[in-house]
Amino acid sequence: MKLIKFCIALFILTVIFNCDEKKKAQPIVPKIKQEKKLIKKAEKSWDSLNKYNVEAFFTQYGKENKETKVLIKTDFGNIKLRLYTDTPIHRANFIFLTKIKYFNSTVFYRVAKNFVIQGGNSDRYETMKSRYKYGNYLLKPEFRSNRKHKYGALAAAREWEKNPNKLSSPFEFYIVQSRKGAHHLDNEHTVFGEVISGFSTLDKIAQLKTDEKEWPLVDVNMKIEIIE
Repeated sequence: MKLIKFCIALFILTVIFNCDEKKKAQPIVPKIKQEKKLIKKAEKSWDSLNKYNVEAFFTQYGKENKETKVLIKTDFGNIKLRLYTDTPIHRANFIFLTKIKYFNSTVFYRVAKNFVIQGGNSDRYETMKSRYKYGNYLLKPEFRSNRKHKYGALAAAREWEKNPNKLSSPFEFYIVQSRKGAHHLDNEHTVFGEVISGFSTLDKIAQLKTDEKEWPLVDVNMKIEIIE
């Protein structure tokens, strides 16, 4: 009897030992850590304007903002402008600056009788702040054979020195006041619009007295708004 009990006990111990060995022999499976998926915000080439994405930004902006007529309000009267659709980047840029109210802190700072009146700049803090925010980007020229510097033409100002590609200032513009036009500037500056009413205001501003740098002695403040 004792021998039988001993055999049973030995059998049970053998089974337990084998089970433990099987457990030890099994590979350790690492726990899978469930990582949170990183959701990256989509970045579009036009969602924020800077000097590196000018064309992409205004191409998209132009598709979403198709207005072509604006009104310049001054103390000397109003000037209504039509912007050309065949100069799409310059048109979209002008609409953009109008909508963010950039021009409302600027003046007509240059008056050259029988030539042009030029605006879109000032020495005010608000003006400098807007320019700093967007990094003084530039626009590629959009010359068109049918867009000339006629009386009432709206064109983009630009630097002449160290600017072989004739890049336009996005902020400063001028309107031709000479009845004969200013055709020596054709294909030198981008013409992107024209006066459709308010020629008398244009001529009135051109008559103002200026200092030796052609800056009017009386500030010609402006506000520009979209009309259609």
